[in-house]
Amino acid sequence: MAARKKSTADLADRLLSCYASAVHDVLRAMGLSNCVLPSTIRALDPRRKVAGEIYTISGRVDQTISRHETLLRWARVLSKVPAGKVIVCQPNTHAIALMGELSARALMVKKTRGYVVDGACRDTDFILEMGFPVFCTHATPADIVERWIPDEHLFGEPVTIGAVTIRSGDHLLGDRDGVIVLPKEAAAEAVAETERVVSTESDMRKSILAGMDPEKAYLKYGKF
Repeated sequence: MAARKKSTADLADRLLSCYASAVHDVLRAMGLSNCVLPSTIRALDPRRKVAGEIYTISGRVDQTISRHETLLRWARVLSKVPAGKVIVCQPNTHAIALMGELSARALMVKKTRGYVVDGACRDTDFILEMGFPVFCTHATPADIVERWIPDEHLFGEPVTIGAVTIRSGDHLLGDRDGVIVLPKEAAAEAVAETERVVSTESDMRKSILAGMDPEKAYLKYGKF
């Protein structure tokens, strides 16, 4: 188990050194083109990347729940999610925020690598200040109290964002270009191939800067 955790962490760190467009090209060449989350999901801080193994959560609107029960259930979410993952949330609403300052701090303590939500975030100044990677569709001051409950029995189960089905154990990379999901069966191979592609692009970049004709550069390196 310890060896697997180390292997997963190593893969996440290697993925973090890649960039989304290169990973996309590799996955597409592998026949895995349905891997990009909707362009509406953007980095709260465009300078900050996120990468790692995914753990999924989901929930739904419920306006019958009390303030106490709402906050208790959300605290339970933060307690239950495993450490060292990228949390991907499908809240099934864009009306309220599913991430805020105190939640981000709690996840940081658990060494969570980041949080991706098909919905809103709030307390954005605090989250930017603490440097926790959040990818979301927008910001709103509206919170979950008396409005939303988590599907606790579905934690870790597949969720769908846009046209992409995301499973716990898949990997994810988010950067300024967007968010891409690597299926767990292909993640290690895709990262290794992306590293090779990035190295080739680095050689090509040096050649172009040295004055190589673009057509000759393409014919030599097979990239552009």
